[in-house]
Amino acid sequence: MRFTEFNFHPNLLEGIEASNYETATPVQEQVIPPIMAGKDVIASAQTGTGKTAAFLLPVMNRLLENHVDGQVGALIIVPTRELAIQISQHMEGLSYFTHLSSIAIYGGNDAQNFVAEKKALQMGADIIVCTPGRMIAHLNMGYVHLKGLQFLVLDEADRMLDMGFQDDINKIIKILPGKRQNLLFSATMPEKIRQLAKKILHEPVEINIAISKPPEKIIQKAFVVYEPQKLPLVKKLLKEIPYKNALVFCSRKQTVKQLTRELKHGGINVAEIHSDLLQSERESVLGAFTAGRIPVMVATDILSRGIDIDTIDLVINYDVPGDGEDYVHRIGRTARAEADGSAYTLIGEKEQNKFAAIEQLLGKEVEKAEVPATLGDTPPYNPRHRSGGSRKPQRKFYRAGQDRRKR
Repeated sequence: MRFTEFNFHPNLLEGIEASNYETATPVQEQVIPPIMAGKDVIASAQTGTGKTAAFLLPVMNRLLENHVDGQVGALIIVPTRELAIQISQHMEGLSYFTHLSSIAIYGGNDAQNFVAEKKALQMGADIIVCTPGRMIAHLNMGYVHLKGLQFLVLDEADRMLDMGFQDDINKIIKILPGKRQNLLFSATMPEKIRQLAKKILHEPVEINIAISKPPEKIIQKAFVVYEPQKLPLVKKLLKEIPYKNALVFCSRKQTVKQLTRELKHGGINVAEIHSDLLQSERESVLGAFTAGRIPVMVATDILSRGIDIDTIDLVINYDVPGDGEDYVHRIGRTARAEADGSAYTLIGEKEQNKFAAIEQLLGKEVEKAEVPATLGDTPPYNPRHRSGGSRKPQRKFYRAGQDRRKR
């Protein structure tokens, strides 16, 4: 099902198209319609199935159609600050062409952030993404206004209960208006989640979704390296592995630009594609890549969806993708139609936990390939003892009508 079939608000659809979303994932296809119909939903869906967009898009659509100034429209409660930041960033991209505002509220930051959070809670932000403890801290100070709340979303509910947030969640729910739409997402459905659902949901639609898996014919391998070893390893792979078209994914456009320069200096015929290019420039570069005039493309996730080129037989993840869904979409660019393909992922020291989570979602361990001896010693793959995660992005608060710089 294509996103154009959901009858989203035109401004929201613009953000969806700019994010290169074309076809809905199974969880999005099943969850979005009942939410748009005003139903409460309980969904069993893991991270990596596309569940964030599954609840963000219909919530944003409703708030665009029924916007109330100075009110908090939706409260999304999550277990960790990392997830709060991730959802807030997702919202930022999808809402680029709308007037909707959002803020992530979580502990462990400075007093200046606390002041910004207080202002948002007093003046109203369309969507608040928060951790339970931090929200309780604000509620205890008496200035939080949630009387206009239209949506309550509990994401990764099982994890929140495992972390001991049951009492905090109950306290938050008590002060919310009774008339609201409730959405609960959980990777598992133990009895304690069922009890929570009975308490807050009204005649919910129940949905169970498993993560999509990449085609078995894709040969998946990973290299565990130190960060400085990534560049020489990519050069070596692109010079020694036979391929027709190779697609190299980076998580940031700055990395795309730098890597493209280095590969060109190394004598590799390569081009780049990212959001800084004009649409005409993207089309020109993509045309040359499709025609085989440029065999190697370095790209952000702007190309992880929607591109269907049968000759791509090699995908390299220069950075570990953000989650399982991104990983599946990235490596799914190869082995199209009846062709075979290979996907290699470079795992830096700080990315081990992230990749281990992807392996868990895939239900299998990806083979760890031997790094060429010429690159020197490499770190062991031991994600349990790594801090993992990526650099903490800067959190921003947008007010209605404020200009935003595109990422």
